[in-house]
Amino acid sequence: MKRVIVSVINDLVTDQRVNKSCLTLQKMGYEVLLVGRKQRKSPPMDERTYQTKRMKLLFEKGPLFYAEYNTRLFFFLLFHKANLLLSNDLDTALPNYFISKLKGIKMIYDSHEYFTETPELVGRPRVQKVWKRIEGFVVSRLKEMITVCDSIAELFEQKYKVKCHVVRNIPPKAALPSKGDKKALNLPEDKHLLVLQGSGINIQRGAEELVEAMQYLDDCFLMIIGGGDVLPTLKQMTLDLHIEDRVRFLPRMPYQQMMAYTQLAELGFVLDKDTNLNYRFCLPNKLFDFIQAGVPIVASHLVEIEKIITKYNIGLFIPDHDPKLIAETIKTGLSDASRRAVWQHGLAQAADDLCWENEQQTLIEIYKHYE
Repeated sequence: MKRVIVSVINDLVTDQRVNKSCLTLQKMGYEVLLVGRKQRKSPPMDERTYQTKRMKLLFEKGPLFYAEYNTRLFFFLLFHKANLLLSNDLDTALPNYFISKLKGIKMIYDSHEYFTETPELVGRPRVQKVWKRIEGFVVSRLKEMITVCDSIAELFEQKYKVKCHVVRNIPPKAALPSKGDKKALNLPEDKHLLVLQGSGINIQRGAEELVEAMQYLDDCFLMIIGGGDVLPTLKQMTLDLHIEDRVRFLPRMPYQQMMAYTQLAELGFVLDKDTNLNYRFCLPNKLFDFIQAGVPIVASHLVEIEKIITKYNIGLFIPDHDPKLIAETIKTGLSDASRRAVWQHGLAQAADDLCWENEQQTLIEIYKHYE
């Protein structure tokens, strides 16, 4: 049987895009081995139909972490047989590229974001320069690659003259669980439920302003589900503003469990700021999660996000990130019954169109080139 080794730098549990890629490869007849890392606070690995390997590292962040993981991944790939390598994101690209050349194995590169323009790198030019060199070294030598939206694909094509396929991070329709119960989940039954979710609730994504807006919304309750570097700040803000009764933090959790919460919300939020190219052209998976859950969206004006919301008429936009204006936008979204009826119609149509059952056909055609 053909064997593919899929590598990613995260802890595997919450990465739905990688899981979907693995299942598609398995459906095509590949024996799949997914490699990532295990952090000290990683949740238990859920049961998968393919093999997984989580490496325990000495370092969990910083340059030593990246150096350790890439070195470990290089030797792992060196001593394990495979017919195909799938590298997810720039932080796994270098060892995959070297092994593909050393062992004569085909490699696919799937970039989930425009990594070199993330806010974590934009403010650190020396570190950014290192990653740009890695990107230039690997991507300029590829004939084709995969990424998440048209705008980022155009950037790669213009810069490196590489053929770039677009596969959006869309959830499968069949994966939607039954809606959770407010009382059973210990959620207030007399308030409007709002949700912000994701494994990357980080700086410059509008989370701080959303929490601050909650002080003006005494009839609302915000669920923040997931992880990210800005969470300690958000928790402290919640205490300082005395809004503990309006904001609840829930940890990263399996997709089915998260969606049971999400489906109860009346509004979901995609508030990334236009402070860097990665966010400007982002098309986050939470947008599609909200669509599948039937939850209208409050968003900032960003190119790819605005295309989807406008096309299907499934939400509204904040004028800017002023917390008072965010609060007013939320009040508008909750109070207009006729507009909400239109949104629900659009969400139903979007859910039928924007599901993995449709999107994976593009991925299958790409993978066929490597058989």
